[in-house]
Amino acid sequence: MIPIRDINPSGRFPAVTVAIILACTAAYLLELSFGSSLNRFVLAFALVPQNITYGLETKTLGFENIVAPFFTSMFLHGGWLHLIGNMWFLWIFGDNIEDTLGHFRYAVFYLLCGASGAIAGALGAYLVRFPNARVVTLVPLGFFLQMMELPAWLMLGLWFVAQAIGGFVTLGAAGGGVAWWAHVGGFLAGIVLVRVLQPRQVMV
Repeated sequence: MIPIRDINPSGRFPAVTVAIILACTAAYLLELSFGSSLNRFVLAFALVPQNITYGLETKTLGFENIVAPFFTSMFLHGGWLHLIGNMWFLWIFGDNIEDTLGHFRYAVFYLLCGASGAIAGALGAYLVRFPNARVVTLVPLGFFLQMMELPAWLMLGLWFVAQAIGGFVTLGAAGGGVAWWAHVGGFLAGIVLVRVLQPRQVMV
């Protein structure tokens, strides 16, 4: 299923959401500029667990080199489809969460949800805050595509189930389904963090 838009207008301009989209796009264009040296760039700015573990065990990495990838990796993507898909979901669902939390709290929320989990965190938060909002969704029905208005709880619930299934199916495979579980973790983190960070006047 591909969400097209949500019928849930926000009350303020989503400045942080737009800034994140621009930053991620700029970071990807920077990635492309490295060409054959891309691996060196990825090793420097992506979150590579083995590098972090080795650095901690051998004490060959400074504190800043261990912490920085947790931040810089949030803006990296593996291809145009990865970038466009993530930014599209963020544009549709992130503006309402930014409207709920306010710009500063939303920025903190995004960072706390983690690298591969940040977009999923926005989806989890949306499920909590706007479960009955209508989402115009492109749904495959056999060989045909049908435009449907689905409640957010259904569309996002199915998305979460798909991530969990993907994680279980790839257990034991190369990579161990890390990306799937990062989405699951980010989604659950978003459910919790939106309640922790939301201003008192909007608590339910």
